[in-house]
Amino acid sequence: MTAASADEGADHISNAIGIRPEIVGRHAAMGTWNRLMGLGGPYLEAITIDPDGTAPNRPRWYALDDRTGPAALTNWALRVPDLEAAVAHVPDAGTILDFARDDLHWRMAVPDDGHLPFHGCFPALIQWLTPPPVFPDSGCHLEHLVIAHPEPGTLAHALHALTDDPAIEIVAGTPGLRARIATPTGLHDLT
Repeated sequence: MTAASADEGADHISNAIGIRPEIVGRHAAMGTWNRLMGLGGPYLEAITIDPDGTAPNRPRWYALDDRTGPAALTNWALRVPDLEAAVAHVPDAGTILDFARDDLHWRMAVPDDGHLPFHGCFPALIQWLTPPPVFPDSGCHLEHLVIAHPEPGTLAHALHALTDDPAIEIVAGTPGLRARIATPTGLHDLT
């Protein structure tokens, strides 16, 4: 999800699901930072421009340079085993870039203009070169991700070549994402 500030993003998550992400990470190469929490394997990330970071010499990922409005679930990421093959299947996914922080190393496809395909409904593609981060148990897990798009068949075709995760549902509608998250207090939707 994206927000104007890391605190705004964390507050949005807390208001939606009752738990506030507190783990902080920075991405110096993109001039961004985040708040993170585990979802039982997957993780939830509120990402924003780092006010103390240096602007990159290219548009930031997740269209953060053009972001307006309140905090919202605007993007998602998908781990793939072979990033080159995934990008060959969906060239608009972006240029493959290498990233590192501490002992984590990964590669991501980042569109040249920062905007993910299908109005942001197509995932950012990531390939971990080291074991991915493991977060403390938050008591939450992702139940379902609903992706709305005016061309659901085209999006489904592009996506289903990369994943067959039954938790992902693609429906017709205005571009948008809704995550249903199981928490200790029940099911909650994050938009």
